Amino acid sequence: MAGAGSKIRPVDRLAQAVAKCGAESTAYGKCIVKDFNNVYKDKCLAEFQVLQSCVTKHMGKK
Repeated sequence: MAGAGSKIRPVDRLAQAVAKCGAESTAYGKCIVKDFNNVYKDKCLAEFQVLQSCVTKHMGKK
């Protein structure tokens, strides 16, 4: 049986996955900041989907 401290919290898993997606995070951030006074749903959808795919891959989910 694993010890209580050996389990990684979901937020920590997410942080580790996002940290491995620096280029994708930067591209999404630049898209949002380009016109941050006019942000709307799906504004940077393509960039977000690339980031989401990267994070999902590094979290070990399909």
